[in-house]
Amino acid sequence: MVTLRLDGVGACHGRRLTISGVSTPAFAGGEVVAVIGPNAAGKSTLFKRIAGLLNGPGHVVVEGARRGREGICYMPQDPATSAALSVYESVLLACKQNASWTVRNADLELVDGVLASLGIADIAFRGLAELSGGQRQLASLAQTLARRPEILLMDEPTSALDLQRQVQVLGLVRGLARDRGLLVLVALHDLNQVMRFADKVLVMAGGTARASGRCEDVITVDLLRDVYRIDARIERCSRGDSHVIVDG
Repeated sequence: MVTLRLDGVGACHGRRLTISGVSTPAFAGGEVVAVIGPNAAGKSTLFKRIAGLLNGPGHVVVEGARRGREGICYMPQDPATSAALSVYESVLLACKQNASWTVRNADLELVDGVLASLGIADIAFRGLAELSGGQRQLASLAQTLARRPEILLMDEPTSALDLQRQVQVLGLVRGLARDRGLLVLVALHDLNQVMRFADKVLVMAGGTARASGRCEDVITVDLLRDVYRIDARIERCSRGDSHVIVDG
């Protein structure tokens, strides 16, 4: 089973250290870990450091990955759209990354399946530059899933999606984690979605990790007050879900 652990991780932009001292317990395949915190807390920087796009002190410890660091796939918040490709072509290209360029029937079946699972088969042959913001995010997710990740880093993947699509995407990711032993780290702002779909949470604030663990243990009224500067309460409904309610 793949695991990921951070040991005193920092990241540099130029000579400036923007996050530092991020340490976590081992997160394991099959888990969805929500990375939360206010704006400019260091969530995106942390993802880039884990993906190897930034340098810095500390160690990103990956064990049990069949393809090593190649098994880490990063989906940025704002996918680039300059390539003159269709959605289908872009997903197929992602599927063939670091592999033979010979296209097999299995590759086409993989692309078809990913597009269908995200509900975007109808835009398969539209150009990336023609898509709306939400459609671009879904196309970017399709490209990422086609790379067969073992560790999936998703930076605010639902920010441009309507509520129905948010639930669809997060439910799909939750299912992939359980069915394939995939480890997912996903940056989210909606704490109610976090408590619905995530197994664990990592709280970033001020460029470092403030807490990590099970959602019900970490997301407390004290944390909301200290990190988010809001007064709120957490209520548990009859089916076991918890919800953050901001008074007033």
